[in-house]
Amino acid sequence: MKILTLILTTSCFTFCFAQSDLYRYEPSKKNPYGAINPEAPKELADFAPLIGDNQCKSVTRNGQGGWADTVSVRWRFKYILDGLAVQDETLKADAKHTTSIRQYDPVDKKWYVTFFSTTPPFASPGTWKGEKVDGKIILYNEQTAPNGTEGFYKITFSDISEKKFSWLGEWVDKTEKFSYPTWYLFCTKKQ
Repeated sequence: MKILTLILTTSCFTFCFAQSDLYRYEPSKKNPYGAINPEAPKELADFAPLIGDNQCKSVTRNGQGGWADTVSVRWRFKYILDGLAVQDETLKADAKHTTSIRQYDPVDKKWYVTFFSTTPPFASPGTWKGEKVDGKIILYNEQTAPNGTEGFYKITFSDISEKKFSWLGEWVDKTEKFSYPTWYLFCTKKQ
């Protein structure tokens, strides 16, 4: 019986340690936000300065077209899928929480970002597509304005550094000559 217990215990430790080596780039005690997998596209580093815990101030439009009160937001970024993608999660004081999964397609040379929210509609999450241009990460999702004009919802990460970044959500027409900002976030790194 002692030998069987020893064999089972040894097998369990071997299996558990083998599993931890198998997924070396996942979040762990050593790397709480994961790490970039060396096999990942180099563009995964576009989001490296944002990885970690960020404290943000969020300002959105209210129903009358003005600006609502500022809301405090905790915005965490981490590497997922064994260091081959980035996930973020926002926890907001107004309980409108969100998450996105960000993957880079090296063939298309574009970021694909799928967005999920605790506020309806839930059935069909939005997907943004874009790239890093002049130090800014710019993403687009086709969207028709309430008046029927075709355009995009455009997201821009800017002023990106190891200590801070800004985020802008705006509706733009197809030519981007018209812009209607709807959401700003101003973030500083917590850790």
